Amino acid sequence: MPVNLLNDEIKNQLVELFEAQLLHPVEIVFFSKDEPCDSCEDTRQLLEEVTAISDKLNLVSYDLENDPDIARQFHIDLAPSLVITGRNGGSLLDYRLRYAGIPFGYEFSSLIQGILLASRRDSGLKDEIRAELQKLTHPVDLKVFVTPT
Repeated sequence: MPVNLLNDEIKNQLVELFEAQLLHPVEIVFFSKDEPCDSCEDTRQLLEEVTAISDKLNLVSYDLENDPDIARQFHIDLAPSLVITGRNGGSLLDYRLRYAGIPFGYEFSSLIQGILLASRRDSGLKDEIRAELQKLTHPVDLKVFVTPT
């Protein structure tokens, strides 16, 4: 039997957090590949453990190489990668929340915050910031890179 990545204390905290703050369904779209991918299975297991905590969370998995059309749809070209989307009946609401690599360590809290944001269907940005963003005339591709220490 595989060892759980999330201990009971973390699971209990997530149960409380999700019960209090998950408003709408969220679907995590996970992309892996067979070889070489050192962290694909650990990422899948982590996502399975997180999504098992609430009925409002769902995980779907695709193979980056065997499902290229779906990967292109989400602009994914690395494995492991995941997309956090809102689920509205039969359609997905893509908020452009992406992770490449395993969201573990300090990035785990970013994963949880992304799930909560997608569930709220609102970024929480102030009106002034929203107005400034409306002035953008070209797409912006913002990437944040982190490395484990």
